[in-house]
Amino acid sequence: MDHAGSCFCGAVKLVVKGDPEAMGYCHCRSCRSWSGGPVNAFSLWKPEAVEIETGAENIATFQKTPLSERKYCRKCGGHLMTNHPPLGLVDVFAATIPTLDFKPGVHVNYAEAVLRMRDGLPKLKDFPAEFGGSGEAVAE
Repeated sequence: MDHAGSCFCGAVKLVVKGDPEAMGYCHCRSCRSWSGGPVNAFSLWKPEAVEIETGAENIATFQKTPLSERKYCRKCGGHLMTNHPPLGLVDVFAATIPTLDFKPGVHVNYAEAVLRMRDGLPKLKDFPAEFGGSGEAVAE
């Protein structure tokens, strides 16, 4: 199934195709600061599943670290996605694609959490081992 999304003003329109590789919540300070919220809901996609339909000229990038290329609309500042080149995945913010049935499977960087969520999902101290983290679970 395809899901359409856009930035805040609609100048950038995108489509994600198929199913995400994973969905969950990130509690790291960077994601919290970037999203302006206490937690960031993510959906991870293979790069070939993410297509910019219109407005590519309006996309700007901010890269604080080699792990994340954060993409946003130049016109409205609306956040769109974060490319993670070392992981070979793109995080399209769950809020950007409203028709996606968001089914989180994990919390990452829970050691940095400022909002505790008691939902029974696995809570990882940092990242899964396959993404370069410790893979260590922490208590809810």
